[in-house]
Amino acid sequence: METWKELYYFDTMSEFEPPKLAARLYLMIREGMRREKKSKVLVLCIGTDRSTGDSLGPLIGYHLRRRGMKHIQVVGTLNRPVHAMNLNETVALLKRYYPDHLVIAVDASVGAGGRVGCVTLGRGAIRPGLGVSKSLRPVGDIFITGIVSGCRSEDPLMLQSIRLGTVMQMAECISESIFLVEKLWDTAALV
Repeated sequence: METWKELYYFDTMSEFEPPKLAARLYLMIREGMRREKKSKVLVLCIGTDRSTGDSLGPLIGYHLRRRGMKHIQVVGTLNRPVHAMNLNETVALLKRYYPDHLVIAVDASVGAGGRVGCVTLGRGAIRPGLGVSKSLRPVGDIFITGIVSGCRSEDPLMLQSIRLGTVMQMAECISESIFLVEKLWDTAALV
């Protein structure tokens, strides 16, 4: 069985260029749709608005919904977040109502201190909550994570001390990149 190992880092705190993330994501989506035999795309934004560090996913969902995505479905926003308490139910609904969608899971993460502010893009599922020692089911065919903290902690309250400015900047960068994927889709449809 062939494994899909691929991981990219994008630094949102310095010279981040949304077109670079968008181009890589677009290629991964096309390849994923072909491999998984899916015809549509859904972005699953995971997190909660009750914790600054964990609000990255809902903020991205909020930005994407406001922009009016045409080709990509969005689940998980500030008003209707997807978090530890409803993740299993949400995944069951996705399987039932969106079976032909490739799922891009978006979530905050913790990592090495020098990587705070970086966005990771990779193939495969993510396990939400690992940074705060939660054991949740893996989700997604492709993942995007934003590294919001440089420490791994047993204490979920650690996510309360994350700077909102860092989270907002990453949310804007990731949202803009996903929105550019829509533009790439429109351009490809014209060719």
